[in-house]
Amino acid sequence: MVLTTTKAKPLMESALTSRSLRQDMIAGNIANIDTPFYKSRDIDFESALIEKTKLMYENKETKELKMAQTDDKHMSAIKGFDSLKSTIYLRDGHMARNDANTVDLDVETTELGKNSIMFNALTAALKKNSQIFKSVLDASGKV
Repeated sequence: MVLTTTKAKPLMESALTSRSLRQDMIAGNIANIDTPFYKSRDIDFESALIEKTKLMYENKETKELKMAQTDDKHMSAIKGFDSLKSTIYLRDGHMARNDANTVDLDVETTELGKNSIMFNALTAALKKNSQIFKSVLDASGKV
């Protein structure tokens, strides 16, 4: 039996897992700083979490843009794209070195720091969530 204290708990757990994956990906970028032709990678899971949050809280607002098709020869919209999945992408916009490596140590350490702060915030939120639930159980046991 899985006990869910709030609607947000599964979302926070998913975000925590995603932050852990992002930490590994950034560490991989740093590990490959001297690998020729290596392109730094990142993961975008924030948009997937936003969509999941909207579904959980029944917010029907969608940012999907319907493609107009005024002629049968027009291309049809791409079917099967799932906005609830994370996307791995190559970071562009950084100067590639002579060996075509795009890892920038300053960018990677900054992203690592930001990711660590978010990871710690999520951990604190989950801990607080469980403390609130525990206090309710303790109070109900005293009655």
